[in-house]
Amino acid sequence: MSAFANVVLGGVFHAAVLFLVAAGLQLVFGIQKIINLACGSFYALGAYFGITFLGLAFALGMPAWLLLPALLLSGALLAFVGPLIELVLSTVYDRDESFQLLLTFALVLMFQDVFRFIWGANPRSLDSAHLVYGTFASGDFSIPVYNLLVIAAAIMTAASLGAFLRRTNYGRILRATAENRRMAEALGVNVRGVYASVFTLGTVLGTIGGALVVPTSAASLDMAIEFVVEAFAVVVIGGLGSMAGALAGALVVGLIRAFSILVYPELETLAIYFIVIGVLLLRPSGLFGRAPA
Repeated sequence: MSAFANVVLGGVFHAAVLFLVAAGLQLVFGIQKIINLACGSFYALGAYFGITFLGLAFALGMPAWLLLPALLLSGALLAFVGPLIELVLSTVYDRDESFQLLLTFALVLMFQDVFRFIWGANPRSLDSAHLVYGTFASGDFSIPVYNLLVIAAAIMTAASLGAFLRRTNYGRILRATAENRRMAEALGVNVRGVYASVFTLGTVLGTIGGALVVPTSAASLDMAIEFVVEAFAVVVIGGLGSMAGALAGALVVGLIRAFSILVYPELETLAIYFIVIGVLLLRPSGLFGRAPA
């Protein structure tokens, strides 16, 4: 039973990080109708910058227990990337989806070269810095407290996003823009400003997700491509444009990945594809997506 609990919580931890990136992807698509392949690059950027930021912070005497707040801050500091990328994407808003996919994929390749130029080709890690918070143990069961904190942060993010979109005036403006951009413009909504703020929020969710994962794994050049595959699996399973779907899809992918690694590691990615294919065959709109009228 302890081994089972370890696997489940390991999967939930991965799902928590995956949700942050997928939530940004869902938010951007739901409002801007842009399929952003570069979300994996934001995740990788957050990971690399998080390592650099922590190295500088520790060198300046930051206490080790401030690890989590420092990582959250490092991800938030990358918010300036969002408006810059959104300005580039604004050139293809009214063009065919193929142009959007090609442009965002080009951004992925460009980011990889930037990572290689700044941080080099070798993986970078924090050498188990997350253990500063200790480990929660009971019998054969044990989990780093840091993992539990990240899971709690993801739950709080999901609740906050839901409340923001449903209960605030700006959230209602975002939903109105998602439903009918032209009508929102006619009512005086600054749609360009909405798009810039939404893309920036999506970017920050991705960079924070990348920053939070680096204490438990290395930052590498291929992590952007690997993670974007999982992020789109989450979107397909949960339903494109659905925040609840992002949460459910992240849990499915995270748990499937964890159990695949335990049973037969070579099936890790293939098992996720099987689930995606099954969802596409049985419910093409996803678990929480709306079928086209």
